[in-house]
Parts: sequence; structure tokens; C-alpha cells
Amino acid sequence: MNLPEDLRYTQDHEWVRVEGGTVRIGITDYAQDALGDVVFVQVPETGSIVDAGATVSEVESTKSVSEIYAPVSGAVLDVNVELGDAPQRINEDPYGEGWICTLEVTEETQLDSLLDAAGYRKLIEE
Repeated sequence: MNLPEDLRYTQDHEWVRVEGGTVRIGITDYAQDALGDVVFVQVPETGSIVDAGATVSEVESTKSVSEIYAPVSGAVLDVNVELGDAPQRINEDPYGEGWICTLEVTEETQLDSLLDAAGYRKLIEE
């Protein structure tokens, strides 16, 4: 299982790449594997404000529909519109082309509550 060391993770299987005052988010390799073939992704609206823990996106697979939660509070700066035509990118490249959105972080202290790669690895091995 691919688990980049430079990312942060949530207990709900989202990954977070900190890029200055913004974060790029998506779902982990573990999560996409558990979902199966992704067939639809609902991305948030650019400019919308989300609270940490609130639903920011939905991913539909051949097995189920899963809500994706905002790992931190912020404003949606950008969304991966390519997922509309190619939702399978989440399966093929969850940490690259399969990203979902970027957020401008409003409460940077929330980043401290995210797991590092070792902490996430321990979570999924339990």
C-alpha cells in the first residue's frame, strides 16, 4: 500500500498535503482500495466555506457512496474538475491526479490533530 511520508492523514482516510497556507486533499490508497472502482465524484463548489469534519465531497463506487470530510476548516480554492470525466483517477493515482480539492486553511492549529504516516499506518493495521 502506498503511504507517502510527506502527507498528513485523517482517521476517516483522507490525505492532506500542506502547501503553505493551503492544503490539497484526497482519499488514501487504502480508502480507494476499499471502495473499489470509483464511478462518480461530487466536488465542492469553489468559494464555499467548510468546517473541519463536515462533508466536503462524495465519492461513489461500484460498492457504495462515501462522504469525504474536510480535514480542516477553510475556503475551497480549487477543485479537480477532471474527476467529472475521469473519476477513476482516484483509483489510479489517489495522491496525484486523484486529488479532490484545495482549501485555504482558516485555523492552522487544526493541522496538528492530523496523523503522520506512521500514525495512519498504525490505524489501518488495527
